[in-house]
Amino acid sequence: MKSTDAQTRPLASTRTDVTVKVAYLASRFPKITETFVLQEILAVQRLGVEVELFPLRRERTTTMHTEAASLVQRAHYTRWLSWAIMRAHLHFLRRKPRTYCGALWTLLRANWGSLRYSVGALVFFPKAVYLAFAMRAHGIAHVHAHFASHPAAVAFVIHRLVGIPYSFTAHGSDLHRDRRMLREKVDEAVMVVAISNYNRDTIIAECGSESGSTVVVIHCGVDTQKFRPPLAAPDGGVGGRLSIFCIGTLHEVKGQAYLIEACRSLTQRGIETDLHFVGDGPDRRRLLRQVERAGLRNRVTFHGEKRDDEVAALLRTAHIVAAPSVPTSDGRREGIPVALMEAMSSGVAVVATRLSGIPELIENGECGLLVECRDAGALADALQQLHEDPAQRHRLGQAGRAKVLQEFDVHTNAALLVDRFRASHLAGASPPLVSPVGPTVVRVTS
Repeated sequence: MKSTDAQTRPLASTRTDVTVKVAYLASRFPKITETFVLQEILAVQRLGVEVELFPLRRERTTTMHTEAASLVQRAHYTRWLSWAIMRAHLHFLRRKPRTYCGALWTLLRANWGSLRYSVGALVFFPKAVYLAFAMRAHGIAHVHAHFASHPAAVAFVIHRLVGIPYSFTAHGSDLHRDRRMLREKVDEAVMVVAISNYNRDTIIAECGSESGSTVVVIHCGVDTQKFRPPLAAPDGGVGGRLSIFCIGTLHEVKGQAYLIEACRSLTQRGIETDLHFVGDGPDRRRLLRQVERAGLRNRVTFHGEKRDDEVAALLRTAHIVAAPSVPTSDGRREGIPVALMEAMSSGVAVVATRLSGIPELIENGECGLLVECRDAGALADALQQLHEDPAQRHRLGQAGRAKVLQEFDVHTNAALLVDRFRASHLAGASPPLVSPVGPTVVRVTS
């Protein structure tokens, strides 16, 4: 833990009076499950950084977090193809043909053998070239991408074409599912943010020990004022109904099937449970069928997607939040689920699996309970333990909030990022603006 503190300590050389304009690259926006991107942007802005948001795709959704609306109105969304994009390509082909072709060649070479990444390189390259020109026209001093996959590749191209320094955050499946081109992205980044020591070790093992000076651990964080304990803890001592929440996309990687099996086991043991799934996803129908087969139709509620303020309200009614995450056959795995941070910040006891960076958030027996992946019996035992010991549940909830306040507060951790953005800006890595050639960013406000 001491090494993490050293890696995330603010840089003493930076100046808080320096104004820096940062472009945020995200895969999709506004994506309801990626609250960490939204909250980080808001926190960074509060610290005086001017943020321009460049989503690679617009998320088509009817549900978004309240604070996302204003960002959507001023986000820079680009078309897949337009005359402006073509003019940008012609500009770089005329002015920097070797740089342009070299960036494209690196994308194709480094991603060769991965159908997903090779196709992504071809699909996003036209946008990347366009954004390179547009960002210089907007006076962007630094690019920060969320996810080590396509967003980081786009940031790489932007840097190659116009020299804007970039960084990116590596989360979960974007790092663990496929690491093609990771070395190239790390080599040219001024900073790589790992959301856990587990991720940092993974990156260094892949890219070599020389990358250690570039990779820093900065945890994702939550708004600890929005997610705070209720004035009075919800009822539910021994003999009462146990309210269990599981928050996140309905997908195999979240392990919801094992939680349903655990609740079936608890029912057989005579423990009354109310299981609540908050979120939506591709596994909804399969999970509904499992609930029917388990005879739990009247004990399980699927709430669908909820805004973060609605999630905060639901957490005030929860006894336990469970996150039985598992690695999937195609390489997906969690980083550190933000839903666990939100629950702990709300003073709710948590049960999760011993996977990836989760043990860095939850110290078993100290601020939550950990079980092995895919062990529904052990999961049921942990839930029963907390049901039968409300005092322990309360103690773990209090300790969990203290842990989040200390290490996973979004405002504290955003300050670490801002410190480094300003350091990059002061280093003078950003080149002068190129002259305009016509393309402007398409703004979509509806």
